Amino acid sequence: QVQLVESGGGSVQAGGSLRLSCAASERTFRNYAMGWFRQAPGKERQFVAAMTWNDGGPIYADSVKGRFTISRDNAKNTVYLQMNSLKPEDTAAYYCAAGNRFVVVPQGYAYWGQGTQVTVSS
Repeated sequence: QVQLVESGGGSVQAGGSLRLSCAASERTFRNYAMGWFRQAPGKERQFVAAMTWNDGGPIYADSVKGRFTISRDNAKNTVYLQMNSLKPEDTAAYYCAAGNRFVVVPQGYAYWGQGTQVTVSS
């Protein structure tokens, strides 16, 4: 079973940047598609970005396209989410996920991290 641990969240002003990291417990991480999702209080979990095991894709939600970049380092068992030009509406808990399917819905991912909070102030 893959364990995922996110880090890098925090508070930033609008227009700022953050880089989230997600470290996986196993080298089999490299066999999985990886995704980032976010969830704001009272809202459903929302797709942000995803990429395949071999750097295929990536795909982004329209709301983050051109501002966020997903990448992975299989040698370090880590996936990243570089977030630039942050907006207050990006405020949410961010989760990384691993799964066998390259999809944009949470149901397609079997393993989840505990989440890291991102807060963007205006």
